[in-house]
Amino acid sequence: MARYLDWIDRLNRAAGRLAGWFILAMVLIQVLVVLLRYVFNIGYLWMQESVLYLHVGLALFAAGFTLLNNVHVRVDVFYQTAAPRLKALIDVIGSLVFLLPLCVVIFWKSLPFVAASWSVLEGSAQPSGLPAVFLLKTSILCFALLLGLQGLAFAIRAFDALVTGETRQ
Repeated sequence: MARYLDWIDRLNRAAGRLAGWFILAMVLIQVLVVLLRYVFNIGYLWMQESVLYLHVGLALFAAGFTLLNNVHVRVDVFYQTAAPRLKALIDVIGSLVFLLPLCVVIFWKSLPFVAASWSVLEGSAQPSGLPAVFLLKTSILCFALLLGLQGLAFAIRAFDALVTGETRQ
C-alpha cells in the first residue's frame, strides 16, 4: 500500500512542479503582451489566451500538490487545537464525505463535456486564438483525478494515524 501512496505523492509532486513552471511562463508572457501592446501597439490573441491556459493549468494541476503539502484551505475552527487522533478523524471524514465524492462528481459530470470538445477538437472562438480548447477542458478531468488520488492517499494515511495513534508525515 505504501508503494501506491508514494506513487500518488510523486505524481502530484510532478504536477506541482509543472504548475510552478506555469507561473514563470505566465509572468513572462504577460509582460511580453503588455510590452508589445503599449510600446509597439501590437497584440496577439494567442498570447493572451496562453496566459489564461497557464492560469487554469496552475490552479487545476496544483490542487493535489497543495493537499499533499497540507497547505490547502481548511476551516480549522477545531482542527488547529485538536489532538492528533481527532485531526486524523476529521481528515478521514472530510476526505471520504466531502473531498472524494466531489472529485467523483466533477469527473463524472465533466466527462461528456470534455468528450464533446475532443470529438470536434474544439479550438478558440476567435480566429487567431489557440486551437486547443479541448486540452483546456481536459485539465478539468486531470484536476479531479489528481486531487481525488491525493485525497484517497490523504484519507488512508489519516485512517492509519487514527488506528495506530501515530502522527502522520
